[in-house]
Order: sequence, then structure tokens, then C-alpha cells
Amino acid sequence: MRDQAVGPLKQHPFLGKPNRTLVGMAVPVLFSLVAEPLTGLADTAFVARLPGSEPVAALGVGTVAFTSIFWAFTFLGIGTQTEVAHAEGGNDHERAVKLVSLACFLAGCIGVAIMFASIGFLAPIAGLFGAEGQVNDLACDYMYYRLLGAPAVLVTLACFGGLRGVQDMRTPLYVAVGVNVVNVFLDWALIFGNPLVAPMGVAGAAIASTISQWIGAVWCLEAVRRSLGLTWRMRGAGLARLMRVGGDLFVRTGAVLVFLALCTRVANRFGSDQGAAFQAIRQFFIFSALFLDAFAITGQSLVGWFLGAGDRANARRVASAVCWWSFGTGVALCVLMLLGSDVVAWLLVPPSAHAVFGPGWIVVALSQPIGSLSFATDGIHWGAGDFGYLRNVMLAASIVAGACVLAVELYHPPQVLVFIWLATALWTFIRAGFGLVRIWPGVGRAPLNP
Repeated sequence: MRDQAVGPLKQHPFLGKPNRTLVGMAVPVLFSLVAEPLTGLADTAFVARLPGSEPVAALGVGTVAFTSIFWAFTFLGIGTQTEVAHAEGGNDHERAVKLVSLACFLAGCIGVAIMFASIGFLAPIAGLFGAEGQVNDLACDYMYYRLLGAPAVLVTLACFGGLRGVQDMRTPLYVAVGVNVVNVFLDWALIFGNPLVAPMGVAGAAIASTISQWIGAVWCLEAVRRSLGLTWRMRGAGLARLMRVGGDLFVRTGAVLVFLALCTRVANRFGSDQGAAFQAIRQFFIFSALFLDAFAITGQSLVGWFLGAGDRANARRVASAVCWWSFGTGVALCVLMLLGSDVVAWLLVPPSAHAVFGPGWIVVALSQPIGSLSFATDGIHWGAGDFGYLRNVMLAASIVAGACVLAVELYHPPQVLVFIWLATALWTFIRAGFGLVRIWPGVGRAPLNP
């Protein structure tokens, strides 16, 4: 695929077979994205077998807190992918190599800084998410060991962005699957113990993730070196541009994190059963989001490549195909979630939390078709480099939906999780609406305007 992507425009396979090209690129992206939340589901399934609901609630708090820290630096993957795609579309391979090298260097430095800056504040961080008592203690143990893998997580993120920028979707798949197989095996060995290692509980799940992440980072760097190239000569890579993208994505991601953290906090404040049920639904919400992101990430690379080549018309063709395929996938997810409710409850939810799980699950399932378009348009606008617009839309959506979540905490409705997930559905619908009108008809100074 890479040889075709960097050659003359007429050779790009999307021009002759758009749907086949889009789906063919999206399938490996799908499996690489799904591998991560499946590991989260496996962690939850293992930890749910420990006594009480506190370990699952602590895992939820630790996972959200850990994810919150690292999602703030998603520009290392998203920004790198867009910039590399633009460079390759314009046949500027040297700049693409400098870009991915710069991103990997920044990722390592930021990861080390996060590791040392956060370790002393774990208890207050867990408290921000509503964790108290034993739940707070267990969440701190989990976050401590996960932070040891901080540089590895961010380096892998940057490498994935570079590889997808040159439309190599298969290597991230191989890395993701390999790393997560190792993680699941280590979960089994460390959470419950074995003849050589004492049971570690929630901390064992974190250690398993950290070890597997370091394996993945080394693998990724070698893959980037072979397929794209790495250099220490990074002058001219466009640091200022990457940092501007990082600023927009930092604000946007901060709004995402504040909203999701607010949802987690409110759910946990209504008791460990509510917290455990919320964690199970949240895991599957992330699973479905990443499932839908398969088309978004593929669209990002294709839109970026065509815009880099100066072909806006075909960039818009990509946008249309991505939206239709995403919507169809959202409908399929809705049906599967409704049919699989009982199985998910048995697998991921402690028995005491089953009663509060079902209604919230139905809300999330029914919101999938329209919500899928929010992910599709995010990917399209990432590829177009329209990061400022996405920042503003996310801020507006998070303020409106966040006010609804605060109202849940204030008024104590009988079905807390239902109202939390209704607010989340509103959050995705607002994003979808603004994302679509930016393309059709193309409001404002949209990069994809005809």
C-alpha cells in the first residue's frame, strides 16, 4: 500500500475501487483498535472474579485516571498521522521521516515526565473520580504500576500515527494483537497468582499491562525504522505546526476527559454497585467507539493524503464513504448490543449490580447509529487538519452534556445510569451534527469546501 500511496495520484487504489480500498484498509485498523478494549474487558472479567465489587470499581477509577493522563497527548498519534499523510501525499518523504522521529522523541520525553510528576499524587487523583476507602487504595496500586509504562504507551502512540500516515495499517494490527495476547496471559498469571508468584489482585492487572506495553514500544520503533525510517536530524520537521495541533487537541481532549471523569465521579458517588455497572458499560462504550474509529482513522489517512496531493474532490469522496460505512456499522453494533445484554452482564458485572446495569446498557445501544457519525466526522476533520473546529465543537458539546450530568447528581433520579448515558448520547449527537455541517454544505472556512 505504501508504494502505491507515495506514487502518482492516478495510481492510488481508492480512485478505482473506493469502497474496497476503504474497507480493506479499515479492517486491520479495526482489529488493532479492538485489541485494546478487549484487553480492558479481559482485565475487568478477571478482576470481577475477586471478592466484592470494590476491585472492579477500583479498576474503573484507575483505568479512567490513567487514560485521562495519556489521552491529553493524543496529538502524538493523531497529529503525526495527519502530517505524515500530507507529506507523503505531496511526495515529501524526507519530511515524513523527520516528523515521525520528532514525534517519537517527544513521546519518550513526555512519558518520563508524566511518570515522575504523577506518582506522588495518586490518592488525590483517585479521589477526584469519587474513589474512597478501599476503592481508593486499590486504584492507587493500579495507577502506580501502570505509570511505569508511560513512556512506552506514548512512543507506541506516535509510531502508530506514523505508520498509519503512510497507510501501513497492518503493522499496528500485528503489534496490538501481540501485545494484548501477552497482557491477557500475564493477567491470568499475576492477578490470581501461580506457584512462582503470589496473587497480586488489581495490581497484577497493572503490572501485566506495563510489561506488555514495553514489549510493544520496542516492536513499534523497529517497525517504523524499517518501513518509514528514523533520524536524529529533525530540523525542519515542523515542530511549531505539530505543537499547534497539540494545543488544539490538548484542549479538545481535556474537554473529553473532564466530561468522562464527571460521569465516572457521579456514578461512583451513588455507590459501588453503580460504579461497577458504569465501569462495565463504559468498557463496552470505549469498545464500540474504537470499533467505529476504524473507518475514521482510515478516512483520516486518505483525506490527508489526497489533500496533500492537492485533490480536494477525492478527499470529499472519502468523507462520504466514511460516513456511510460508519453509520451502517453503528446500526449493526446497536443490534448486537441489544441481543447480547445478558451475556455482558454475566461476564462483566457483579451480581449485586445487575439491576442497575440493564437500563443504562439499552440507552448506549440505541445511541450507536447517530453517535457513529461523530467518530466518522472526527476522523475526516483530523485528516483535513481542521483541529481548531473540532476543539470548539467538543467544548460546546461537553459544556451542554456536562451540565446534564451535574443535574443528575443534584436531583438524584431513580435510574442514575440511564440519565448519565442519556447525557453521553447528547454529547455524541452534538458532535455528529456539527461535524456533518462542516462538510455538507461546508460552513465556515472548512478545508473540504468544494
